[in-house]
Amino acid sequence: MKLVEYPDRDLLMLALADQIAGELGDFLRREGRASFCVPGGTTPGPIFDTLSGVDLDWENVSVFLNDERWVNEESPRSNTRLLRERLLRGKALNAKLVPLYAATDVPEDALDALSEGIRPHLPISVLLLGMGADMHTASLFPGADRLEEALASDAPILLPMRAEAAGEPRITITAPHLAGAMNIHILITGAEKRAAIERAAHLPPLEAPISAVLKNATVHWAE
Repeated sequence: MKLVEYPDRDLLMLALADQIAGELGDFLRREGRASFCVPGGTTPGPIFDTLSGVDLDWENVSVFLNDERWVNEESPRSNTRLLRERLLRGKALNAKLVPLYAATDVPEDALDALSEGIRPHLPISVLLLGMGADMHTASLFPGADRLEEALASDAPILLPMRAEAAGEPRITITAPHLAGAMNIHILITGAEKRAAIERAAHLPPLEAPISAVLKNATVHWAE
């Protein structure tokens, strides 16, 4: 992995937003379209805020989440809701949101349809990931019920995932489809996560799922 350190979080967010905008722009110029796969949670919010004001051909950018909690958009825990509030507004309002949630009781009931929605946008042009202190990324949690299946080289595009640390049932893009992205950025802040990602580089993916995507990733860190 490549590690880039920034003097503070504000500079990290601005610089990474600028790099992502440049990479999306390159894909749009070369191929006429681009896909952008993003994490949930509040940490990437400032990046989304900046990108929403960037002049890009957003109509030809497909945006989708790394993973989603199985809750509807009215829930404050919905990653899709956060995405609409922080990224899909302003100049980015016309980006195409590819859903990772459907109104079914469990993710298994929507798995096939959601997978077919993602398939045309692979490989991912630009992937932004976060990481927990437990070294999970997307909803690939250590100890999750289908983690081994999600790490396999022949894993399907999406899998439902349940783990004690996850709370609700989740749906997640699996490791090979994350690792196959053309540009991979991992956003972390704080000393605890810096130490965790350095440990992860020497651990197997079953113990440290983030390690499944580290080989070609750039890790962006600030205290």
